[in-house]
Amino acid sequence: MQKVRVRYAPSPTGLLHIGNARSALFNYLYAKHYHGDFIIRIEDTDIKRNVEGGEKSQLDLLEWLGIKIDESPIHGGNYGPYRQLERLDIYQQYAKQLLENGHAYQEDNGAIRFKVPKHQTYTFDDLVRGILSFQSEDVEDWIMVKENGIPTYNFAVVIDDHLMEITHVFRGEEHITNTPKQLMVYEALGFEPPKFGHMTIIVNENKKKLSKRDHDVVQFISEYKEMGYLPEAMFNFIALLGWSPPVEQEILNHDTFIEYFDGTRFVKAPSMFDREKLKFVNSKYIKALDVESVSKMIEPFLIKNDIHIENHAWLQQLTSVFQERLHYVGEIVELYQNFLNHPFHLDEEMTNFLISNESKALVALFKDLIKDMKWEPEYIQQAMKTISETLGIKGKPLFMGLRIATTAELHGPSLPNMLALLPKTTVLKRLEDTLKLW
Repeated sequence: MQKVRVRYAPSPTGLLHIGNARSALFNYLYAKHYHGDFIIRIEDTDIKRNVEGGEKSQLDLLEWLGIKIDESPIHGGNYGPYRQLERLDIYQQYAKQLLENGHAYQEDNGAIRFKVPKHQTYTFDDLVRGILSFQSEDVEDWIMVKENGIPTYNFAVVIDDHLMEITHVFRGEEHITNTPKQLMVYEALGFEPPKFGHMTIIVNENKKKLSKRDHDVVQFISEYKEMGYLPEAMFNFIALLGWSPPVEQEILNHDTFIEYFDGTRFVKAPSMFDREKLKFVNSKYIKALDVESVSKMIEPFLIKNDIHIENHAWLQQLTSVFQERLHYVGEIVELYQNFLNHPFHLDEEMTNFLISNESKALVALFKDLIKDMKWEPEYIQQAMKTISETLGIKGKPLFMGLRIATTAELHGPSLPNMLALLPKTTVLKRLEDTLKLW
């Protein structure tokens, strides 16, 4: 069997977009399933739109996602150059061949047009959609080399894919109408075309095609990285946009995706970019990490937002309190600030609980115990134990009673860790306010 070789061919015109990341990921997963090569080729012929640093940004973010690149302008390889502007002499050679054998003709301005054959049907078996056919009568003669000598996409891509021995091409459905033009060039030059697979569009929650102009959805991988989304979670989420695993499971690791991605389970319906699902997937990955790892991720966000970190123990307490609530790491800033500035208000359910459980003595004793006590989780825990032994209160009346009286919440993470993050003066004031119920 011929070695599988796939490519992702971005233009360095901007940041890595969700749709482009999916194209790269599907090609990568397919190649690695069959122990093949994943190649990056830079389509930089649209010089006016090229952005400085665009190429490096794309490569860096793909590798951040966990996509391992075998060949590229940076990684090298035996099939270069990997930038189209460095391949112009190659395109000229094949353009000359097409002119000489009558498959193309030159215009007065120097541009070269491909001569579309008459009465011909172009058919290919799409890996996602099945058999697709096009009539040559529906395609006009098209420009394959512009007057400035730079090839157009449909010509250059054929030469590059042939010479780089690309066997499979997974790309967005907007390329379906380009395929017959490319098949014409393959046939005219006597090349074997690769297998094509055209992925369905990604839509937003209103079922409209995801567009870079859609400002309601964060669409660039760099922005998710900056917010504190984990690369493993992004990899997981994007891999499910247009493909389904053979198991009833949505959280899969890198190697499991490769194991399952055999090219048979593409989804033909549009894929919805569900923001809540992405947050859910990312939260799963955050919860699976140890406290120390999450602490290290959280720290830069706190520093950037001028939140004072008391010491390493304090940082770990903060992490242990909020790790279960985080959808993305950067959310720690909002959660902490809301927690610190949370208005203390006891609703009817909380008030009824305290009164029905006769919690006045509990609240009063806790207030007295912590007044001159060292304000750290283990001492708070000890105070709670003392209350239990002194008043004979345990279980829900003890733990929920103190939680209500100090945080105005019915449930939450470890109370000693949570309270240690608050100034002791704040907790004392809340206990005084709670005692006014009696």
